[in-house]
Amino acid sequence: MLKLSGLGKSYPHPSGAVTVLSGIDALIEAGERVAIIGPSGSGKSTLLALLSGLDQPTSGTIELAGKVLGSLSERELTATRARYLGIVFQQFHLMGHLSALENVTLPLRIAGHVEVETRATSALQDVGLGHRLNHLPQQLSGGECQRVAIARAMVGEPPLILADEPSGNLDAKTGDQVMQLLFDLVRQRRSTLVLVTHNEHLASWCDRRLLLSGGRLVDV
Repeated sequence: MLKLSGLGKSYPHPSGAVTVLSGIDALIEAGERVAIIGPSGSGKSTLLALLSGLDQPTSGTIELAGKVLGSLSERELTATRARYLGIVFQQFHLMGHLSALENVTLPLRIAGHVEVETRATSALQDVGLGHRLNHLPQQLSGGECQRVAIARAMVGEPPLILADEPSGNLDAKTGDQVMQLLFDLVRQRRSTLVLVTHNEHLASWCDRRLLLSGGRLVDV
């Protein structure tokens, strides 16, 4: 599902380039649930931005379902993300002026699907929010907003889900409930999950853990 080869990321600085990631090689198979752990500032969010195609590596390549992201045009990259990828962010990143239903229809509209409201309604029912379809994000609790975000990520049935500290803004009880829901949906749909977290408890739910430290990624 994902293949990283010699992946590196550096940023310019007056005193010299700052290297965040260096020479990362990794293979994530279809259906795997993989946790990427590491201390704050280790580059976990940078790595996730690269995996999602939202940023470009300084060196190396990323293959998503056999497609080398760096070789795609912007249009092809957008289509590839819509087809293969769903993302769950720590900050939810819902559109505040849109209802829960409208937020979940967005990736379907981008991908050109039909019957978007029917599919979005079903996705919200799957996360227990069938009664909140027309509520705005500010009318929902944090846990409900993250459920909407999960529904949005999974509504197009992408084979890969990237989750960046998805329980980071929730209390422990709500976080566990939301994460259990995410893992259940991933299991039911046989999706691949890459979970970026500093939470060892959540990381233990995955099949495999990778530690990001010193710019490199190693199995632990």
